[in-house]
Amino acid sequence: MNADQSDGMGRDAMQPVRMTWVEVKRTAGVLLFVTGLLLATPTAADAPPPAVGVAAVTLENITPSARYTGRAEAVDRVELRARVQGFLEQRLFEEGREVKAGDLLFVIEKGPYEAILAQREAQVKVAEGDVETAAAQLARGEQLLRGNNIPAAEVDERRARLLVDQAQVLAAQAAVRAAELDLAYTEIRAPIAGRIGRSAFSVGALVGPDSGPLATIVSQDPVFVTFPVSQATLTRMRQEAIAQGAPDEVVVRATLPTGDVYAHPGTVAFAEVEVQPGTDTLSIRANFPNPDRLLTPGQFLGVVVELGEPTPALTIPTAAVLIDQAGPYVLVVGDGDVVEQRRVTFGRGAEDGTRSVIAGGLLEGERVIVEGIQKVRPGQRVTAAPVSRASAS
Repeated sequence: MNADQSDGMGRDAMQPVRMTWVEVKRTAGVLLFVTGLLLATPTAADAPPPAVGVAAVTLENITPSARYTGRAEAVDRVELRARVQGFLEQRLFEEGREVKAGDLLFVIEKGPYEAILAQREAQVKVAEGDVETAAAQLARGEQLLRGNNIPAAEVDERRARLLVDQAQVLAAQAAVRAAELDLAYTEIRAPIAGRIGRSAFSVGALVGPDSGPLATIVSQDPVFVTFPVSQATLTRMRQEAIAQGAPDEVVVRATLPTGDVYAHPGTVAFAEVEVQPGTDTLSIRANFPNPDRLLTPGQFLGVVVELGEPTPALTIPTAAVLIDQAGPYVLVVGDGDVVEQRRVTFGRGAEDGTRSVIAGGLLEGERVIVEGIQKVRPGQRVTAAPVSRASAS
């Protein structure tokens, strides 16, 4: 390569790139567009603080209580059975409805039993006629005996025949009473008040003592609720009842499946006499009024046993409580609306289950997050707005 060639290549490399006016405008437009996008994109520092709902830590009067799960049971449950055999002629109730004690529910054919009763009553008449005849013969024999016109043995025989005929009258009368009972058994009435279930037999079916239950009646008011309690809790229940001057009355409240507190408190009606060795618990039966029929035998209920007088305590909505491996905590909105994590300890449970009693970690009036918890973290600034007590629960 000679010097001329080398100089030529160097001059070509050092020459500036020339662009047309169209290319310049196109490049400038792209740069302006990118700059606009960068200016329009907000940074994390410019984003508004997330909104959260908060509830204040409040001081309330809380009754110390223990919570259990119980099952409602009917006080009375009766299976209706046929006591005589026959075809079912009538069913006089609507399945699933309530009936009153004494209501006529089923009628079994009466004809055969009416005929038997008439026959037994006729047998009584026959037996009574035999008694009259035997009595007359005995009186005649005794008269003849006084004139020595008949042997004494004959009179004794007539006296014995009268006694036998009198016994036949008693037997015939007993048979009448049995026939009357059988006829009465053709009508099956409600022995208790309550709700009657499905009929197991249709009209026209042959039923009898071996047919099984025709239907079942379950009483509705009051209702038992049975639940297990520890021996220690039972002792506290009794101590509290004695302290209040009512050793036989311990107040028990129920929580419905909807979460609502049942309006009518119950009382402990029965406690098992022995502790179950495997669980160290006793079965308790509480008696609850059920005028509105909200309690149904067989359903599960929450049970709250009151263990003392109401005392002041700090409470927060249970929805504010979070739990990790280290235990329970809440997120508090502190000074400057900055979120902080706060460990808490619990006291005895509140009565309605929607609020938690706090024994330590919070002060009255502090704000805990109940809505939007998943959107924030400790150290973050938030926009806090109070929520109603109903919403927080």
